[in-house]
Amino acid sequence: MTAALFESQIKSLPLIHRGKVRDIYAVDEQHMLIVTTDRLSAFDVILPTPIPDKGRVLTQISQFWFERLAHVVPNQLCDLTLADVIPDPVERAPLEGRSIVVKRLKALPVEAVVRGYLIGSGWKSYQADGSVCGIALPPGLRMADRLPEPIYTPSTKAAVGEHDENVDFAHTERTLGPAVAAQVRDTALRLYQEAAAYALERGIIIADTKFEFGLDERGVLHLIDEALTPDSSRFWPADTYAPGMSPPSFDKQYLRDYLETLDWNKADPGPALPEDVVRQVADKYREALERLTGSGLS
Repeated sequence: MTAALFESQIKSLPLIHRGKVRDIYAVDEQHMLIVTTDRLSAFDVILPTPIPDKGRVLTQISQFWFERLAHVVPNQLCDLTLADVIPDPVERAPLEGRSIVVKRLKALPVEAVVRGYLIGSGWKSYQADGSVCGIALPPGLRMADRLPEPIYTPSTKAAVGEHDENVDFAHTERTLGPAVAAQVRDTALRLYQEAAAYALERGIIIADTKFEFGLDERGVLHLIDEALTPDSSRFWPADTYAPGMSPPSFDKQYLRDYLETLDWNKADPGPALPEDVVRQVADKYREALERLTGSGLS
């Protein structure tokens, strides 16, 4: 493992925003630099302990999906390289493998969540009233059951330190307008279906995932941020999957389950993580990369 990067420091570019995981810098009026750090968030709180190489794993997985799914929707990738925008090799060194130069796009204020299985907040909602985000589901479903078909269950996009909230499709229509809301829904469902079929061939069930989208100056929809990573998705090993329980995972669920055992109120500040938990999380992220892409960390 390389040394963990909790927070990037780039003196040659102006900082636009620090998110839960990503630091975003301005390159010019058309481009930004996204640095994926090794920060880890859970329950919308940034934890004080980074996971070495996590940012590099997430970047490599996202790059893989952006390229594989480019026929479905345009994405944020551009032709500029890290060396093009950070020419100083000393300043560039800690950013290698975890940074991409992207187009500047107008991000939409919606998390485009797609669920293929009943778990997490969807399971809690179903237990309460038999529906998820206003979508009625058949009675008698168990935790982690596969849904009859994938469903689109959007949420708000909260600021750092605040919580995303599940909303119904009508809310996104009011926020984005009916045409863009429908395009986001339909595109998210198609991305999920293609990715889920591919991953299943490699022994991974993508139980659910979230996408983010942006518009260019012509109003063309683009996939942005990250794509189908262990941070934005639930990945389950297909060979041990069984409904009725929370399956083991290649994502942050292991961490969430650990945090649930602590006397922590899920508010800032988050607890420090012991070495064995850090190692387990890092190993799970790497295994997801290897299974999905067929190669290790480059």
